[in-house]
Amino acid sequence: MDLEILGRALSTLPADDDHPYRTGPWRPQTTEHRADDLEIIGDLPTDLDGVYIRNTENPVHPAQQGRYHPFDGDGMVHVVGFRDGKAFYRNRFVRTDGFVAEQEAGRALWAGIAENPVKSERTDGWGARGRMKDGSSTDVTVHNGVALTSFWQCGDLYRVDPMSLETLGKAEWGGDFPSNLGVSAHPKVDHRTGEMLFFNYGTDAPYMHYGVVDSSDKLVHYTDIELPGPRLPHDMAFTENYSILNDCPLFWLPEALAAGKYVSRFHPDLPMRLGVLPRRGGGNEIMWFDAAPTYVLHWTNAYEDGEEIVLEGFHQETPEPEDTGDGSLYQRMFRFLALDRMGTHLHRWRLNLRTGGVTEERLSERITEFGMISPAHTGVPHRYTYAATGLPGWFLFDGLVKHDSLTGVEERYPLGEGVFGSETVMAPRIGSAGEDDGYLVTMTVDMNRDLSECLVFDAQRLADGPVTRIRLPERVSSGTHSTWASGAEIPGWRTADRPEDAVGL
Repeated sequence: MDLEILGRALSTLPADDDHPYRTGPWRPQTTEHRADDLEIIGDLPTDLDGVYIRNTENPVHPAQQGRYHPFDGDGMVHVVGFRDGKAFYRNRFVRTDGFVAEQEAGRALWAGIAENPVKSERTDGWGARGRMKDGSSTDVTVHNGVALTSFWQCGDLYRVDPMSLETLGKAEWGGDFPSNLGVSAHPKVDHRTGEMLFFNYGTDAPYMHYGVVDSSDKLVHYTDIELPGPRLPHDMAFTENYSILNDCPLFWLPEALAAGKYVSRFHPDLPMRLGVLPRRGGGNEIMWFDAAPTYVLHWTNAYEDGEEIVLEGFHQETPEPEDTGDGSLYQRMFRFLALDRMGTHLHRWRLNLRTGGVTEERLSERITEFGMISPAHTGVPHRYTYAATGLPGWFLFDGLVKHDSLTGVEERYPLGEGVFGSETVMAPRIGSAGEDDGYLVTMTVDMNRDLSECLVFDAQRLADGPVTRIRLPERVSSGTHSTWASGAEIPGWRTADRPEDAVGL
C-alpha cells in the first residue's frame, strides 16, 4: 500500500469520551489519507470500473450544549476506486462553511439537533428550522461528473471531486441555487436524462418547493408545493414522467413551533399523503393520494404501470417508538434511529391516476432499510432491492439482504458479530446484461480486528460472501449513505495512466 497523509482536523473531543455515537464503531477520524495500490484479498474483478463513494457524520467537537446527536457530525467522504483490477482510497472532510468556521474557532458554534437552536453561538445557519450547522454529512450523489454532498434537513450542496475528494465549492446552478432554503437530503439523478430532481421545505408557506436541474447543471424548473403546514419530508422518488413527493404525518407540533420549539410527533389520525406531479409540472398540477398513516424515511424506486404509479420504500410500523424506560439514556434518546424500534419493512404502494385510489402491500417480513437498486433501473420497473439489516437497538448495519420483488425470495449475508457495514451500492459490471449482473460494494468497520475493509460481492450470489476484500489504511467511522459512479461518468477517468492520478475536474 502506497500511503500518504493529506491532512488532519483539529478535534476537541474528550480523550475519555463515552458517547456511543462517538466511540466504538462510530469512533471518528481526524486524519485524511491518500492510499494507492491497496492490499487486495481475493480476486478483484477487472470488469468492476468506477468509484464507490460514501458520506458519513464524523464529529470533531462535542455538541455546543452537551447533547450530541449523530447527525451533528461533519461530513467526511470516502472513495474506493476500481480500475484494471486495482483499487485506491481517499478520505476527506467536506470543507463546509460550518466546518471551516468551527476549525478556526476550535469549538462548536451551532446547536445540534437535540439542542435549543436559540442558544447557538452563531445566529445564522441552515436547515428547515434555521440556526444549525450544515455538516453536509448525509447523502452523496454524482451529477454532471461531480459528487454532491447534502445535509439531513435542507442546506447547500457541496461539490466534491469524485476522485481526489477535494471540495470544489457549493452548487450554484448558474446563480439560481435556492440558497434561502437549500436542498433536502436526497436529490435524485435520472441516469437516462441526466436531470437531477429535488425538493426543499421550511416553516413558512407554501412550506415546500420542487425543482429540476438539467444535465448541464442549470436550474430549469422550480415551483411552489403548498402543504397544510411545516412538514419533515426526507426523500422523494420519480418515474419516467412524474415526480413523487410526500406529506407524512410526522412533523413538528404547531403549538411548539409557535413557542420557538421544535418537537416532532407522529399523528396517527392523519393519512400519509403522496403527491404525484409531472416532472416539470407546476404545483397546481400535483395530485395527492391518501395512504395509511406512516412515515417513510427512504424510498427505493417508483415506476409507471399502465394507469398506476408503483412506489416502493420502507414503511415504518412505529414512526414514534415509545420510551419504555429500558436501556441507557443514549439508547432511549436515540430510539428513533434503531430499525427494529421503528419496524421498517419494504413496502409497495400503487397509486391509480384515474381513480385516485391507493392499494398497499408489504413486500417483506424482514426488518431492513437503506435500500439501493441498480442505477440503470431508477424510474423504471425493477426486480431487486439491496438493503441493510440493523443491530437491534442501534444505528448500525449488521448484514445485507437481496430482495426479489418478483418471487419474494430473500438472500441475506450476515457481516458477523462486531462487524458493521454501510449502505450497499449495486455496480453494474462492464457490459452488464441483466439487472443483477454486477457487484455489490460496501464499506465495513470490524471491531474484532480494529480495521475497515471494502467488500465486493457478486450481486447474483450474495450469500456466497465477498469475492474481494480490500484493506483500508485506517478503521473508518460507521456510516450510512453511498453512491456508485461508473468510470464513464467521471471526467478524466481514462485519460490518465492511473485513475488515482487523474484530475477529475
